Amino acid sequence: MSQLRHFLDIDQIDGAELRGILDNGKARKDARAGQPKGKLDEDQPLAGKVLAMVFIQPSTRTRVSFDVGMRQLGGETIVLNSDDLQLDRGETMADTARVLSRYVDAIMLRTKSHEMLDELVQHATVPVINGLTDASHPCQLMADVMTLEEHRGAAEGQVVTWAGDGNNVATSWIHGAAQFGYEMRLACPETLSPSARAVQWARENGATITVTESAEEAVRGSDCIVSDAWVSMHDDEESGRQRHNLLAPYQVNDQLMAQAKADAVFMHCLPAHRGEEVTADVIDGPRSLVWDEAENRLHAQKGILTWCLG
Repeated sequence: MSQLRHFLDIDQIDGAELRGILDNGKARKDARAGQPKGKLDEDQPLAGKVLAMVFIQPSTRTRVSFDVGMRQLGGETIVLNSDDLQLDRGETMADTARVLSRYVDAIMLRTKSHEMLDELVQHATVPVINGLTDASHPCQLMADVMTLEEHRGAAEGQVVTWAGDGNNVATSWIHGAAQFGYEMRLACPETLSPSARAVQWARENGATITVTESAEEAVRGSDCIVSDAWVSMHDDEESGRQRHNLLAPYQVNDQLMAQAKADAVFMHCLPAHRGEEVTADVIDGPRSLVWDEAENRLHAQKGILTWCLG
């Protein structure tokens, strides 16, 4: 059996392969310009293929983009939420992986636990795609780089600033700095600093990474400012209040954007909370790329799917 092509993390795939995935997704986007959304791609490379989408964590963009993307490529999907599986009744992810591999051609998993993803990969005999874990969000990063390059040219040499919690999405941005050549600055409270392991890996692989507690310092002269929600669905009320207090100085507003380049753009993976991590003036303003970013989840996903299954 040939080696499976899993799409698990940005740091685990060769940079040239990642570039090929993006080029494929962009070419498919361009070829469909002006066409009905339900129209199949001309080559239908995944005709006869079935993708199982497993959602331990709920989703809007991941679910719809993978579903529509797979259909446009000629394939089909099966959606499995946690209530549809036997995991809560004692069945292991290892057994689930073995069973699903007998039915489908690839599995996308969106879950809180990165360990669950690792267990799935260990026992699956079909390609596995990381749709999100608590450690990383590589599919989002691919859409983000595609969006950045559409609006500002090649990612290499640009300065990207992350403002807020050094979370899973921040980790994938850090990985991407080494693979796509942009400078990465992260402004985070000390207690919510980004993954030290990810920072070390990126630096060892040639990336320029700066971690600071000053949002103003990090944003100064940046080409792109990125933010994410302060409170996740797992945080209780008390921890949510603590996070708000810690992250208030990192809100992306007009004053902070003024420290960046005059033509700097704003990105956010969504869902967003206006008045918390970003003001309405910014996310709904002319410098915001969030809707193009959301659309590009579809096109980047198609690049990932064809790479895994092509």
